[in-house]
Amino acid sequence: MNFYLDDQNLQDILAKYLSKEFMAWANNELEEFGELCANEIDKRAIHTDREGQPRLIKYDSYGNDISHVWVNEGYKQTVKDTYNRGIVAYIHKQIPGLGVKGNYIYSYAQGYLLSQTEAGFYCPVTLSMAATFLVERYADESLKEKYLPHLLSTGETDLYEGATFLTERQGGSDVGANVVKAVKDGDYYRIYGEKYFASNAGQCGITTILARIEGAPIGSKGLSLFLVPWKNDDGSNNGFTIRRLKDKLGVRAVPSGEIEFDGAKAFLIGDASRGINYMMEALNLSRICNAVASVGIMRRAYVEAKNYAKNRPAFGHPLTNYPMIQETLSKLASIQEVQTSAVFNLIALYDRVIGNESGATEEQALVRLLIAILKMRTAEEAIHFSHEAIEMHGGNGYIEDFVTPRLLRDAQVLTVWEGTANILGLEVLRLFHKMNAFPVFKSFIQSKLVNVQSSLEIETNLVNQKMEELEDVVRYASTLDSNLQTFYAKKLANKMADLCEAVIAIDDAKDNVRKEYVAKVVIQERFQKDELIKEHVTLKYYDEIVNYKVSIKK
Repeated sequence: MNFYLDDQNLQDILAKYLSKEFMAWANNELEEFGELCANEIDKRAIHTDREGQPRLIKYDSYGNDISHVWVNEGYKQTVKDTYNRGIVAYIHKQIPGLGVKGNYIYSYAQGYLLSQTEAGFYCPVTLSMAATFLVERYADESLKEKYLPHLLSTGETDLYEGATFLTERQGGSDVGANVVKAVKDGDYYRIYGEKYFASNAGQCGITTILARIEGAPIGSKGLSLFLVPWKNDDGSNNGFTIRRLKDKLGVRAVPSGEIEFDGAKAFLIGDASRGINYMMEALNLSRICNAVASVGIMRRAYVEAKNYAKNRPAFGHPLTNYPMIQETLSKLASIQEVQTSAVFNLIALYDRVIGNESGATEEQALVRLLIAILKMRTAEEAIHFSHEAIEMHGGNGYIEDFVTPRLLRDAQVLTVWEGTANILGLEVLRLFHKMNAFPVFKSFIQSKLVNVQSSLEIETNLVNQKMEELEDVVRYASTLDSNLQTFYAKKLANKMADLCEAVIAIDDAKDNVRKEYVAKVVIQERFQKDELIKEHVTLKYYDEIVNYKVSIKK
């Protein structure tokens, strides 16, 4: 098995966004990484989840609090295999032998493959991407000079993984309630207080945190951003202890701890009054990572379901001979492909917009809007796909000998990390008010409905009808007071996600007959699933969609 070679949809997506030279290089790299993920890293993931979970070694033999986090050797090797391939570094520096800097498209392709093996391995990468983003963009030159070579290491120097410790016990989504404080001490600060859900604890070389400088105002605007080294120069812990590691339902590979800071040395990043703004930028980056992890889990769940159904006889025939199974597999294949395409469409937009944030442009509004709705939708679908894979396996799907239970356990956290559906719905409303984002979204939808294949005329008309219905809801919600508008927040986000999937599916279908079938399946599922279905597109096009016949060019 090779997660990259077996995924024609991913290869087509990358060919769309990468230059020919970059694509030729990426093909070789991702082929190697896809085989590694599907085999050796997958074996390590099983061991880590079952027997080799991170452990807190609280004290040394003399009774000193060392708060050391132990991870198994396979975990350490996966870290090397992943970071040395530039999953973080090549976003920011040139690729040796290619002479160009990498991009988020390539990094997220790696993350997509890795997430099919173990989302708990990808979480620390996500945190490292966010921390590196903040240091490179906003730290002063002395901090960059000292820490960026380690954050961007591909084997030439010691690697520092990153982290972003945001959550406090009383805060959660209400970041403005955070109380961790920063006390000035010469050229740096000392951090005091507790971070309650700190992932990659014990494995990061540095973490970025929000803390309130003495005298700063209450609320989120009084928070500043700091870089906190995990170790002092002499190798000792930098003024912190780990109270415990969380006993989590899933993503057991990543150590998540409760951290108490008692005078940890820290360095201010950027403008002290803009800490929350900086961290929200990093949060958007992490939300894309979350969506990438979600479509990765969706892909693995679908592949496991398909392979099992092909090889499982029931009542004298393979499962794949039965209409209900064909319907399920057609839906899973189509939705996963379209959502993966939608996520990489977002990534390409993010890559273009991220370096140009001087003003509230339409592209900036669109990228933030798409981040919110796609993070919400893909996380929910990852759970649904994992459930469907378990059901396809029957009783075997509930047994830990198979990957399906772990997929479901890991998928569940993706709806919580980086913002729940309620929080993301509120983000949609905020963007409507702050950046006038709804007209931007409408323009995005309309832009994808140009030069549509005539065979998709019915589907296109249905999308236009649903867009008009969405406008009616938005118009009505805008007449309500701000508190009551929140009642519609998640409902609006879901309607927008449906439309986004539909137009991406239609756009992908240009000059590709198989993708037309995929679009028909997705649009029927999103807009007609409660109606009496008389055109059985999931059955009619099952062989083309699931067995992935070669695309036919018109």
